[in-house]
Amino acid sequence: MAGELEQVVRDFIAAIDARDVDRMLAVTAEDAQGVDELSRNWQRGKSEVEAYVRRMMGAVSDLQTELRDVQEKVWGDAGIVTGWIEQSYTYEGEAQQISAPTSIALHREDGAWKLALFHSVPLPEQTS
Repeated sequence: MAGELEQVVRDFIAAIDARDVDRMLAVTAEDAQGVDELSRNWQRGKSEVEAYVRRMMGAVSDLQTELRDVQEKVWGDAGIVTGWIEQSYTYEGEAQQISAPTSIALHREDGAWKLALFHSVPLPEQTS
């Protein structure tokens, strides 16, 4: 059975696959941060994260994300979820596939868990 933080993260990922930006932002902290692997820049603060998410959702389609090997840890009003994301999507007409260890930091904001950091490190496929 999923823990409280894992459920928030799984709901967020479902919103990604549905390309539902408003649902994603509803669980995003005001001080959220994330990394854009395409531009290789940080987004710091909800407004930067929102601009990035809206831009990306306009450029991608056919999103399918699987989160596996999930672990969560809570320390009072802060916690972390770690796991592995397998994701496929179409970006500007090109099929993409990523496999990435992922860390999501959350904290309570106005009594609700919010994503404060979403960090994935897409790894290249292993060659023999």
